[in-house]
Amino acid sequence: MSDRHTSGSAVSKAATRMPGNTDRVDWVDIAKGFCIVMVVMMHSTLGVEKAAGAEGWMHALVAFAAPFRMPDFFLIAGLFLSRRIDKPWSSYLDSKVLHFAYFYVLWMVIQIVLKTGLGGGDPAQIPGDIAYAMIQPFGTLWFIYLLPVFFVVTKLLRGVNPVLILAIGAALQIAPIHTGSMIVDEFAARFVFFYAGYALAPRIFTFASGVRDNPQIALGGLILWALLNGWAVLNGYAGLPVVSLGLAALGAIAVVSGSALLAGTVAARPLRYCGANSIVIYLAFFLPMAVTRIVLLKLGIIPDIGTISAIVTAAAVIGPLIMVWIVRGTWFSFLFERPNWARLQPRRDLAPAE
Repeated sequence: MSDRHTSGSAVSKAATRMPGNTDRVDWVDIAKGFCIVMVVMMHSTLGVEKAAGAEGWMHALVAFAAPFRMPDFFLIAGLFLSRRIDKPWSSYLDSKVLHFAYFYVLWMVIQIVLKTGLGGGDPAQIPGDIAYAMIQPFGTLWFIYLLPVFFVVTKLLRGVNPVLILAIGAALQIAPIHTGSMIVDEFAARFVFFYAGYALAPRIFTFASGVRDNPQIALGGLILWALLNGWAVLNGYAGLPVVSLGLAALGAIAVVSGSALLAGTVAARPLRYCGANSIVIYLAFFLPMAVTRIVLLKLGIIPDIGTISAIVTAAAVIGPLIMVWIVRGTWFSFLFERPNWARLQPRRDLAPAE
C-alpha cells in the first residue's frame, strides 16, 4: 500500500495528541505556532526597519529563519490532507477551497479599505484594487490565496506517482521562475513542500515519534542544523538553487524535531495555542502590527530598533487572539468564523491543520 493511502493510520499511531482534545496533534500545533510567529516576526521587523531606516538585532533572527519559514508552513498545511482528499468534490471544495476563499476575500477587502482610508488614498480606486487582488494575491494574504490552489492540484494529481510529483516540484523550486505573477512564482517555489507534507506524512509522523524516543540525538542534530543554516545565511549561500531546497528540507526536519521535543511541556503551551489559532493570527496580525509600529516610532521612547521590533511582533501575535476572544459569540464573529451562507455543506468541526 502506498504512502498516500496510509497517512491516516500513521497519523493516529505516531501522533502525540493534546490532553483533552483527541482532534489535535500536540507537536503539529507547536510547529504551526513556531511558523506563524516567525512569519509575523519577519513582517514586523522588516516593517519597523523600513520605517526607521535602520536595522536592529531582530534582523539576524529573521534572516536565520528565511530558508525554512514558509516551506515549513506549507509542509505542515499538507500533513492531514490524506484525511480529506478522498472526499467527494463537493465536500472537498467546501472545506479546502471555499473555506479559505471566504477569509481571503473578507480580509483582503478589510485590508484594502483600511490601507486606503488610513493612507489617504483615493476611495474610488478601491473597486479596482479589489478586482486586481483576485488575480494577484494581496499583501500578506497570499498564503491563504495559494492554499486552495495546492489543495485542488493535489487532488487532481491523486493517481500520479508521488515520487514523480515530488521530483517535478523540486525542479520547479530550483528553476529560476520569475514571471511577475505571484500565483505562478509562489506555486513553483512552494508546491513541493506542501505536497511533501501530504505524500510523506506517514514518515514525518513516525520521525516525530522517534525524536521523542531519542531526545539526545535529536538535540545534537538540532545544534548541527543551526550551525549549518546560520553559516549558509551568513555567507550568502542560502538563496542559491539546490542549496535553498536542501536548507528548507533540513529546516523542516529541525522544526518537526524541536516541536516533538517540546510536545507536552509547559514551555510549549504558548506556541501550541498560537498554532491552534494560526489562521486567526495570519488574517489579522497586520492591524496591531501597524498600529504598534506607528505608535512606538512616533513616541520615540524606545531607542533600540530591535526592541521595538520585538514589541511589535508580540503585539501582532497577541492582538488577533484578543480580537477573536472579543468577537466570539457576537455579530462580528463572521470575521474569524465562516457563516452558514458561505458553506456548501452543514457546519462541522474542522480537523487539525485545516
